[in-house]
Amino acid sequence: MLERSHELKLALTDFVVDAEGELATALETYAAEQSRPGSGDSKQQDFIIDSFVIEGKVGDKTPLDLFLDSHPDFPDTERNLIRSWHRSFIGLFAVVQILPDGFELVNWLTEKHYIVKPTDALTIQEMLRFQVGEIFLTRIAPVSDTEWMFFGSHTLFGKLGKPKLAVAIGNFKDNYKKNLYGDAPELLEEAWLSVEKYHQEFVDFFGSDEITLSGYQLNKKIVEFQELMTEKRLTEAGIDTSKSLAEAAEAAGIDEEEIKAAAEELGADSKAVSQVFNNKSANNKMVMPKVDLPAELRKAEQVTALSHPRWGQMFFPTYGKLKLILEADDWQKLEGSEKLIRYFLEDKSINTFVWYRLAEQYPTQLEKVLQSYLQRPDFSLESDLKPLLQQFNKLIEPELPEIASVPLHLHNLFQEALGDVNKSKSKSKDKGKKPTTKGFQRS
Repeated sequence: MLERSHELKLALTDFVVDAEGELATALETYAAEQSRPGSGDSKQQDFIIDSFVIEGKVGDKTPLDLFLDSHPDFPDTERNLIRSWHRSFIGLFAVVQILPDGFELVNWLTEKHYIVKPTDALTIQEMLRFQVGEIFLTRIAPVSDTEWMFFGSHTLFGKLGKPKLAVAIGNFKDNYKKNLYGDAPELLEEAWLSVEKYHQEFVDFFGSDEITLSGYQLNKKIVEFQELMTEKRLTEAGIDTSKSLAEAAEAAGIDEEEIKAAAEELGADSKAVSQVFNNKSANNKMVMPKVDLPAELRKAEQVTALSHPRWGQMFFPTYGKLKLILEADDWQKLEGSEKLIRYFLEDKSINTFVWYRLAEQYPTQLEKVLQSYLQRPDFSLESDLKPLLQQFNKLIEPELPEIASVPLHLHNLFQEALGDVNKSKSKSKDKGKKPTTKGFQRS
């Protein structure tokens, strides 16, 4: 079955690469969207083709569907095998165990385990050097209910310490968002629900999904909002926030590690939590996480915060200025107006939701401004806005926002990695210090 799977995979790849017409156009478009600077090597091209085979669309069909349509003579067993490849996904895997004919792997993103086997001599030869604990990126696909196969090439990272592993996971989140929880739809659903919940709490706290304040004032309100959310989460978990961590743990009947994990999951610094827990003073209260806006936003004269149940939270120091353009009698007389419109079209931080929001609030004005700016007098918001945004590479559907919750094992990894980095920096500073007898030392 593994040998036949390999033959079918090769035939599928040839079918896609040699295709003409709509399928060839769809592959070209998909490859252009997925390509990244410096990623033109053959291995990356193979990754893109393998991903297109599974995720690509030609009308309402996938390349897998078209491949099956073109081979009506395949027996049912093989047709079912190929259909099962819709479950294929890219993961960041660690080698748990080396088997006589394959590996036991764990997907670091979801902690799910797999028995995965190579299907050809070249892959077997490449993987002879794999060791337990090594991390690598690859795509796998099912062969049966219990076994999977390597579906394409791999990138080996070797054994990684926690800081480098955290970076690798961060890169994976950036480059393979669709596969973030590719084998755990329940985690993906939970993450999306957390975005919806965060949005509702934002609206409940601010009284609106849009708020404009000075950067300084908004930062204070965001910190207050985060503290209120943290208290709410702890109260929901049965923890009395008026008590110290030690008292709360004793009252709730849970041990120190459990309550520290709960506090850290909400964003509290692990070192700070430990200090508070171990402090026996009865006056010690719960430590709330400190959440600040970036320095450039804190200093801004005006910042608009927008919230959406799918797009998440966004902060813009220029949103109010664009509104002034849309409210002006002659927008072209406003200094920097064309530059700002170009920025809103080109910058990645300005997503589709922002444009749709403006179109909803200022339909007539926005249409006239874009007609003039684009020199397209027939431009229509209703029919042309979406293609315009796609032309500027803006996603029409949202990707999972940064505010989404993450599995506890990933949160703990990031916390531990941060701790390791801070320890390393501290040691470096200590080594670099020179004894001084007077004056000040710049840090």
